[in-house]
Amino acid sequence: MPVYKAPVEDVMFLLNDVFPIERHNNLPGFADATSDTVEAILAEGAKLCEEVFAPLNLPGDQEGCTRHPDGSVTTPKGFRQAYDAYAAGGWMGLAAPGEYGGQGLPSVLNTVMQEFVSSANLALGMYPGLTQGAIAALVVHGTDEQKKTYLPKMIEGAWTGTMNLTEPHCGTDLGLLKTKAVPNGDGSYAISGTKIFISAGEHDMAENIVHLVLARIEGAPAGTKGISLFVVPKILVNADGSLGDRNGVSCGSLEHKMGIHGNATCVMNYDGARGWLIGEANRGLNAMFVMMNEARLAVGVQGLSQSEVAYQNAVAYAKDRLQGRALTGAKFPDRPADPIIVHPDVRRTLLSIKAFNEAARALIVWTGLNNDIAHRSSDEAQRQTAEDYMGLMTPVVKGVLTDLGFDNAVKAQQMFGGHGYIEEWGMSQFVRDARIAMIYEGANGIQAMDLVGRKLGKDGGRAIMAFFNEVGAFCQENADDESLKAYVAPLQQGLGHLQQATMWFMQNAMAKPDNAGAGATDYMHLFGLVVLGYMWAQMAKAAQAKKAEGNGVADKMDAKLLTGRFFMERMMPETGMRLARISTGADTTMALPAEAF
Repeated sequence: MPVYKAPVEDVMFLLNDVFPIERHNNLPGFADATSDTVEAILAEGAKLCEEVFAPLNLPGDQEGCTRHPDGSVTTPKGFRQAYDAYAAGGWMGLAAPGEYGGQGLPSVLNTVMQEFVSSANLALGMYPGLTQGAIAALVVHGTDEQKKTYLPKMIEGAWTGTMNLTEPHCGTDLGLLKTKAVPNGDGSYAISGTKIFISAGEHDMAENIVHLVLARIEGAPAGTKGISLFVVPKILVNADGSLGDRNGVSCGSLEHKMGIHGNATCVMNYDGARGWLIGEANRGLNAMFVMMNEARLAVGVQGLSQSEVAYQNAVAYAKDRLQGRALTGAKFPDRPADPIIVHPDVRRTLLSIKAFNEAARALIVWTGLNNDIAHRSSDEAQRQTAEDYMGLMTPVVKGVLTDLGFDNAVKAQQMFGGHGYIEEWGMSQFVRDARIAMIYEGANGIQAMDLVGRKLGKDGGRAIMAFFNEVGAFCQENADDESLKAYVAPLQQGLGHLQQATMWFMQNAMAKPDNAGAGATDYMHLFGLVVLGYMWAQMAKAAQAKKAEGNGVADKMDAKLLTGRFFMERMMPETGMRLARISTGADTTMALPAEAF
C-alpha cells in the first residue's frame, strides 16, 4: 500500500523564510494567520490527508464509481465518510468570505491544502476542489440572491459544485457549443443539451449539486460572443432555502477512464432544466473564466501533488530495495547487496524529482500569495501588479507543472522496476491519475499558445517586462554573494535565454504566426525553468540565512542547498536547448503535407 506524508515543514520554510506571510498582515484575513496558527492548521490538514484520504486512494481506484439505472452514482466505499470529515473540519470554507460562513483566511493556505489533498487522494479531492472554483465564480459574478441561496451551503460542504463547458463536438472551441437556454418568462431559463467530461457531475456525497453551465440563449450571436453562464441546481431550492423538486438534469453515463477512477466523470443531460443567468447575458465566458482560472491553477497543483506522492514512495523503495553493489565498493557489506539509493543513476532520477517538487511548491505558494494580493489589497497598484502576475503565470503553472508532474510519476515508477508495473504497488495509479492533468482545463498546447499568443503582448508586454525586471534585479543584487554564485549565475543565463526567445517571437511571429505556434510549448517550458530557477535562488538565499542562525537546522538547510545546486547544474541548462528549438522557426514543422503523416 502506498504511503504519503504531507510536507508541512517544507511549506512552513516557504511561508516563514522565503515568502514571509507576515509581510502581508495588512491584507484582510492575514492578521489571524500567525506562523503558529498556520502551522497548526496545516498539521491538522495533514492528519486528515494522511489518515483518512490516503488509505482510500488505492481501493478507490480499484472500485471506481457506479452508475445505477435511475442515473444516481455511488462513489467508492469510504469516500462519503471522508468527504464528511473534510466538510465538518471547515476545509471547504478555509479561505471563503466570512459573510457566507467561510473563515476568510488567506487563500494561499487553501492552495497548500489542495496539494496535500490531491497527493493523498486526487480523485476524492476533486469533489471539494471543483466546488471551490464554483464558489469563486459565484462570489464574483453571482447576484445577491444567488450568493445567499447557494454560497452558505456550498461553503458548509452540504452542497457541491461543478463546471459544465465541454460538449461531444465542442472542447477548446467553445464557440461551437449547442446547449440552449430558453426564457421561461419568470426570470429563469429552460436549459437543454448534453455536456461531457463533467467531473463530480453526479455522486452520493452531498444533498445537492450546483452546476454552472454554459449555454446559448435563443437568438444570441454565434460564436463565443453569444455564450451565457447559468446556475442549474440538481435539486431546485425553495424560497425558504429548503430543497424542492428534482431539476431536469441527470447523469446519462460515466466515462470509462485511464485514471481518477474514484471521481465520477459524467455525461450530463439537461432536459429543460431550470437555470438562472449568472452575470450578463452573452458574457458567460467572462464569468466562467473566474472558475476556469481557479481550476487551471488547481490542476497545476495536482501535477505537483502526483509528483510528490510518487517521489515519496520511490524514495522509500530505493532505500529498501537491495540490488547490486555501489560502483565505488560495497556500502553495506553485511548485506547481500546495497540498496539501490547508492547508484548514481537512481540518485539522478530521484534528485530531479525532488528538485522539481520543492521549486514547484515554492511557485504555488508565491502564486497563492499573489492571488491574495490581487483579490484583497486596497492598493490599486499592488492589485494590478498581482493581477498581471496571475495572468502571465497561470498557463505556466498549469502547463509546466502538469507536464513535469506526469514525467516525474513515470520516473518514480521506474525506480520500482517490474514492481512499478504491478497495480498493488500503487505506482501505476499515480502515472494514470497524473496523465489527465495535462489534458483538462485546457490541454497544455493550448496553455502554451495562450502564454505566447495572448499573455506576452498583453498591455504592451507590461507583465513579462515586470517579471524580467524582478528576476534581473534579484540577480544583480546578489551577484557579488559568493555563497549564492552557484544559483545566481545559472539563473542569469536562463533569464537571458528567455529574453532572447521573447525577442525572437517579437521579430518573427507577427508576420508568420506559425512561428509562435511551433515554438510555444518550448517557450512555456523555457519560462517554467526560469521561474523554477528563480524559486531555487530565493530558497537558497533563505536557506543560507537560516543556516547562519543556527538552531540545529544546518543539515536540513545543507540538503536544501544541495538540491538547489542539482537543479541549477543538471536541469537549468535545458533553457539553451529550448531556445535553440524555438529559433528554428516553423518551416520544417509545417512543410510536410498532411497526407504524408
